[in-house]
Amino acid sequence: QEFNVTAHPAIKAFMCGSLSGTCSTLLFQPLDLVKTRLQTLHSNMKPGSSRVGMVTMLRSVVRTEKLLGLWKGISPSFVRTIPGVGIYFSTYYSLKQHFFQEGRPGALDAVLLGGGARTVAGVFMLPVTVIKTRFECGRYSYQSVTGALRSVCRTEGPAALFSGLMATLLRDVPFSGIYVMFYSQTKASLPKEISSSSSAPLANFGCGVMAGILASLITQPADVVKTQVQVNPQLRTAEAIRIIYMEHKLQGFFRGAVPRALRRTMMAAMAWTVYEQMMAQMGLKS
Repeated sequence: QEFNVTAHPAIKAFMCGSLSGTCSTLLFQPLDLVKTRLQTLHSNMKPGSSRVGMVTMLRSVVRTEKLLGLWKGISPSFVRTIPGVGIYFSTYYSLKQHFFQEGRPGALDAVLLGGGARTVAGVFMLPVTVIKTRFECGRYSYQSVTGALRSVCRTEGPAALFSGLMATLLRDVPFSGIYVMFYSQTKASLPKEISSSSSAPLANFGCGVMAGILASLITQPADVVKTQVQVNPQLRTAEAIRIIYMEHKLQGFFRGAVPRALRRTMMAAMAWTVYEQMMAQMGLKS
């Protein structure tokens, strides 16, 4: 309790972000696993054959790996998300306090704040992101996060832990920037009686859902490329783009769009809602 009182505001933002990330990751991990499986599915089906969709993949995972198989990769997801979301929100809070102590950030300012915070968190947590993607794709038999990190360093070299860095940043930085812009602008347009009422958290969550859908669809192609590079570290970003297009045409860049949009939208909306409520409880302006 004494720590909470005397802690630096950025540390409080880190704690709030970490807790919100823990809740959202536990709830929506199955959607991330299905998204990764769809994106790494190399099918030899002939043209005209039925496509594998989100529901089919869900059933397949449950049938072959039981219900808990939907939470495969939860360990690296926690290792990445708990500190990662904390780093994101503490960086966001620090940048906002440093550059916008007075007044509300505009649309472009919100893009820069969200993108800057995501860049810091994304680079710092990329090795765990690589391991998480490999856990979820089902091609690797890692037993633990630390074991996977050691295995990759030993067999592929430390550089493999940063595979897909460019694709990851091309996905996450625009997503965060676009999300924060839409979220902040939509929330600011709410009537004052709603913003100050007890239903404000629900209204903010609705704003987050709208912002998440738009940001997810815009950045989906970069997510597909990122997944391919991290699962196949011998591929370069440009080569992965070429292969995806040659095998699946433009629709290949939107594989896994539905589960990713659902997961990213709900996770972001929940994370921001929990973060803002906790910051308000601590007497801090988020």
